[in-house]
Amino acid sequence: MSLRFGSLLSGLLLGLSATALVAAPQASADTGVAAVGEALKQSPVYVAPGAEAQLSKAQADGLAKKIKDAGKPVFVAVLPATAEFPADKVLGAVRAETGITGLYAIRLGDGFDAGADRTVMPRNAVRNLTEAVKTGAPVDANTQLDNFVDQALTQVRGSAPASWGTTGADQGAPVGGLIALGAVAVVGGGGAYALVRRNRKKKEEIRREAVARLAVVVDEDITAFGEELERLDFHPGEPGADDAMRGDYEQGLDSYERAKQIMASVQRPDEVKGVTQALEDGRFALATLDARRQGRPLPERRSPCFFDPRHGPSTEDATWAPAGGAARTVPVCTADAVRLRDGLDPAVRTVETERGPRPYYDAGPAYGPWAGGYFGGGILPGLLVGTMLGSMMSSPAYASDFGGGFEGGDVSGADFNPSDFGGGDFGGGGFDGGGGFDGGGGF
Repeated sequence: MSLRFGSLLSGLLLGLSATALVAAPQASADTGVAAVGEALKQSPVYVAPGAEAQLSKAQADGLAKKIKDAGKPVFVAVLPATAEFPADKVLGAVRAETGITGLYAIRLGDGFDAGADRTVMPRNAVRNLTEAVKTGAPVDANTQLDNFVDQALTQVRGSAPASWGTTGADQGAPVGGLIALGAVAVVGGGGAYALVRRNRKKKEEIRREAVARLAVVVDEDITAFGEELERLDFHPGEPGADDAMRGDYEQGLDSYERAKQIMASVQRPDEVKGVTQALEDGRFALATLDARRQGRPLPERRSPCFFDPRHGPSTEDATWAPAGGAARTVPVCTADAVRLRDGLDPAVRTVETERGPRPYYDAGPAYGPWAGGYFGGGILPGLLVGTMLGSMMSSPAYASDFGGGFEGGDVSGADFNPSDFGGGDFGGGGFDGGGGFDGGGGF
């Protein structure tokens, strides 16, 4: 019995030693961005040496408990305004050092800034949230950070990192508790890793399903465009053909081939946007060629018909309202414009869903990239207001579900693109001691 107990105790102590070695950098690196990053891997709130007067231990613990209870990837650091933490780089440097996707808030001296991975919170939301907690006069750290966290926890996407659940921050913990913690760390580490793998596998399955769903619609579009090329029946050497016509035809052929090539290599739903952009370019080229052959005025470059981009470039704008929605102005082809004037329903593009055929704008978020390639980022939100697709595209979840990348709380490690991490893009003087700065837009 004693031998078995000794073996068990040795194993537990060995696991504890491994855990202690992992945590050692935090204990040995008392200052600098590296210390901040290591500390935030273990707890959502870190107060650096030299900044203790800004936020007491009780206040920091209360803030950390609030974040942990919510289970959200919100990180808060309170730092002294010293050369160790350059105001123009510290936010991005802390995010890179931590290596975990999330929303990061830093109180640097009396200044404040925040930034987030786009999969966690959109840039505009970070900007607005940051501005909301800034005032014209200095405000104490506890009030500012508490207000920021309260608002952030209702908006941020993702889950808290698994590492927060295994922190041993209390230096006065009894040896028995530390041994138990070491045992949990040994077992729990594998469980956390399995959970991360399971979540990522689920995300990949969702993306594959979205690509497969989009592929049906896009293949129909590519086929329809090929049929348009055949119906046009243009021959570069035909009587009356000139260089302008041949140029239009060549552009149409190039767009057709480009659309097929892009679709053949699509791995993520957002990549479909390139396919529909190519088809939109090609359809305008064919419309221009047809006008030249018929001796008509060349068409104006307009958006495709809103109801079905296969109808070709729109010819006018019309007022239309989705079922139960507000009226808005949409670009329409001549045939749909006539239908609307006659009180008839337009010829809307439908796609298959679990509920049967539905208009593409009421079929789910996977069709966002498809529509975005045709209509562009600027016009699309206004067209889709009040539709299912419009509602989904306006939510923070949309980009992370169908745009790629890591979700909040995921360990990104070296797979971190600084351009995907930011906050506001407006001025205020940086961490200037007055609660205002440049919102984190330049990382």
